[in-house]
Amino acid sequence: MVLLHGLCSTPDELLSLQGPLRQQGHTVVPLRIEGYSFEAADPSQPASPWRSWVQAVRTRVQALRADHERVVVAGISAGCALALAAAMSAADAQDLTDVPDGLVLLSTTLRYDGWGVSPWRFLLPLALYTPIGRWWQYQEAPPYGVKNERIRAWIARELEQRRISRAGSATLGVSHLRENDRLVRQVRRQLGAVRCPRVLAIHAQEDEVASPLNLKLLAEGLPSGCSLQAQTVHNSYHMISIDNDRQEVVRSVLGFVQACSARPEAIGDCQHA
Repeated sequence: MVLLHGLCSTPDELLSLQGPLRQQGHTVVPLRIEGYSFEAADPSQPASPWRSWVQAVRTRVQALRADHERVVVAGISAGCALALAAAMSAADAQDLTDVPDGLVLLSTTLRYDGWGVSPWRFLLPLALYTPIGRWWQYQEAPPYGVKNERIRAWIARELEQRRISRAGSATLGVSHLRENDRLVRQVRRQLGAVRCPRVLAIHAQEDEVASPLNLKLLAEGLPSGCSLQAQTVHNSYHMISIDNDRQEVVRSVLGFVQACSARPEAIGDCQHA
């Protein structure tokens, strides 16, 4: 299983999944991607083109095919768009060895419409695509995607001392935000090109970054041949892998991965839900 953390973050965002998956006997690959992941040695490193992020995921999926019958990709936040892009292919494509057999999407962020998003967000393209944003960067602020106050306080200390926490980086540069914006726009336009047969999408009802309407985008945009299992949790914000519902999230992911690993005849059809 390939794990994709959020933009300018580290694999620690999905640390809660790594141990349980390995205990079930699954190979787990927490993927770091140059120009996408946070680099402690060079926190101000610019982003690489978003297409190189997607290619890095596809390359790893194809490499895992040598020893594994099925490969699942899980992403959180921006990692969801990256996972979806890696699962896209032309309708008449013959070689799908670099397309995953299952996707796990945690806090899908194809539309930034959560209750905590600034009403001035419509001005963001000015920062991303004009010289105005040359010296601007996004600064993380409470609640850091976390409803649990104890975890939130710990994240605040980590960001102050290390500039990185399990909820992501203290700041996001313009180049990373611009490439992610391009990625998200492409994914929204091409959702019908996803060739992955099974998708699990889990979203917090109170997500402050991306509302549950993102699940509706998936249900309406994914092709009919892609079985979508949608689930909502009710005691977390955006970072559901570390917040109050993390154990429910882990259980759901483990069940989904086990189903993807089963013999095809042992897996029932799962329609959009």
